[in-house]
Parts: sequence; C-alpha cells; structure tokens
Amino acid sequence: MRFTLPRLVLVLALMSGGAALAQQPRRQVTEFQAPREMTPEEREAAKQRAMGNNLNAYGKDIQVKEKPTPWMAIGLAGLVFVAVTPFALRAYRNTSKEIAGANTFGANRGDGDEEEA
Repeated sequence: MRFTLPRLVLVLALMSGGAALAQQPRRQVTEFQAPREMTPEEREAAKQRAMGNNLNAYGKDIQVKEKPTPWMAIGLAGLVFVAVTPFALRAYRNTSKEIAGANTFGANRGDGDEEEA
C-alpha cells in the first residue's frame, strides 16, 4: 500500500481526461474539397509576390564593394610579435628556473641557504 498516492493521481487524471473528452461536441466529418486549379497568370502573380515584387534589372548591375586586406596592420602586428618574442622567452626561462628550484622536494633544495652538517 505504499503506492496509493500515485495510483490515486493516475486514476483521477484518467477520469478527468475522459470527462473532458466526453464534453466536447462531436463534429461530423466533412467531404474533402480539393483546391481549385490556378491559372498561369495567377501562378505568375503568386511567384512575383513570393519574390517580393522586386523583379527589375537594377539589382543585377550593382557591384558589392570589397574591403581591402589591411596589410599594414598585419605587418605591424608581425613586427610587434617579432620584437617581443626574445623578451617573452627570457621571462619564461627565468620563471621556469625559479619554479623548478621551489618545487624541489626534501631538506636540501640546492639553494645554499642551509648549513651542511
């Protein structure tokens, strides 16, 4: 009897759903009526409406302007990168040496600060 609440909820949901469906008025099935055939003029008008009624040759003559590649900015960024690389490498080497010295495990890290017995 542990599952009485879920069963109760399920029964109430099924009963209320059935009652709701029973209250709707029943509609009779209607006959299928095929859409009428369009004339060629109507089809052409529908095509033009779908295309936005903008069918002229003006849009064909317009050329899109392309922005030139910013070679000067690319060159400047390359020069800055070349100029900064040696300083970055030196800073990396110095920092990695400091970290390697600090990460040594044990009493004697090789710093030379401690006296040997």
